[in-house]
Amino acid sequence: MNRVICFSFLVMILTACGENQGRLAIKADRIHERILAVDTHCDTPINIAMSDYDLGVRNAEGCVDFPRMKEGGLDAEFFAVFSSQGPRNDSAFNAVYTYAMDVLGKILANVEKYPDMAGIAVSPDDAFRLKKEGKLAAFIGIENAYPLGKDLSRVKAFYDRGARYITLSHTRNNDVCDSSTDPKGPEHNGLSEFGKLVVLEMNRLGMMVDVSHISDNAFYDVLGVSTAPVIASHSSCRALCESPRNLDDDMLLALRNNGGVIQICILSDYLKIPDPNPVLDARLREFSERYGDLSKLGEEEKKIARAEYREIRERYKKLATVKDVVDHIDHVVQVIGIDHVGIGTDFDGGGGVEGCKSVAEMKNITVELLHRGYSREEISKIWGGNIVRVMKEVEAKRDASL
Repeated sequence: MNRVICFSFLVMILTACGENQGRLAIKADRIHERILAVDTHCDTPINIAMSDYDLGVRNAEGCVDFPRMKEGGLDAEFFAVFSSQGPRNDSAFNAVYTYAMDVLGKILANVEKYPDMAGIAVSPDDAFRLKKEGKLAAFIGIENAYPLGKDLSRVKAFYDRGARYITLSHTRNNDVCDSSTDPKGPEHNGLSEFGKLVVLEMNRLGMMVDVSHISDNAFYDVLGVSTAPVIASHSSCRALCESPRNLDDDMLLALRNNGGVIQICILSDYLKIPDPNPVLDARLREFSERYGDLSKLGEEEKKIARAEYREIRERYKKLATVKDVVDHIDHVVQVIGIDHVGIGTDFDGGGGVEGCKSVAEMKNITVELLHRGYSREEISKIWGGNIVRVMKEVEAKRDASL
């Protein structure tokens, strides 16, 4: 008898939980109808550059396309033109600049194929207009200032093609600044002299400076030089996950004083210190022994290797969860307030957690925010209001003579 009562009670609890989740999901749908939801970073252009990846159709692979953006309630996506750090000489600079411009052009062409579904956005006003028209907004960012080489004029060249932020470095130092993860350590002890000119040129143009990936010293140098708010387009909180890629609380406070925003990255390694995973480690060692230095492979071999790498991680990696994502949002709100946090998924660059593995599942983050008591106004700020504010303030700093 007691077992029957306990079982019935458990069923009642589970039913109530399911009904509550259903109500929150309906509320999330209604919120996404009214707000502008923005993701400030995806690496889907890597797929576009390497294959015939088509944003206008639902893809079996990859994390971002227009049909799934619609499904997940995401109105605007920043497509990042990523360049892996390489040699630092004139020949390499010219080659990577040509490559980055080519990828940027492919993004534009991919979006322009579907004028009834989406449009290129270069300002918040564009994004709001497109939403009113029932369309999606495609923004462009540049991940890694490596293609600039030492040529300041290339900042404006990227701006003129539609790019609205530059992530100053990636995993290695470049001529602009130090990376947070270069195994050789700092080279400039922060921003280089050229890097300071880059930041000021971006201010002059009304282009957002992105501090994700850069070293702590470079971060503080940027805040000392920039006349406009900055963004961390895809970073998380070091207090919750010890990683040089994340921002510590002192950096968060400095970002608040600058008026900037941190866009929480939903890549597991930046959300939660992973538990030991010897099976994954063994598979990755086998992969490394088989392929060696990926940069030395031909394009077709790179494509095969990357597909195998994704499969290994998807099969064996233990992912963080949507709750972990919102834990980082909670932390930012507690430390510096609701006006300085957003979301930058890093989809197709390693981003994705249980419950949100593609843009089709973005509303699950909203459901968790509702579950924790966030209001519609607060959710609107997290999903887009804060980054829109920063974009407008950066635009307002643009040189009036341009």
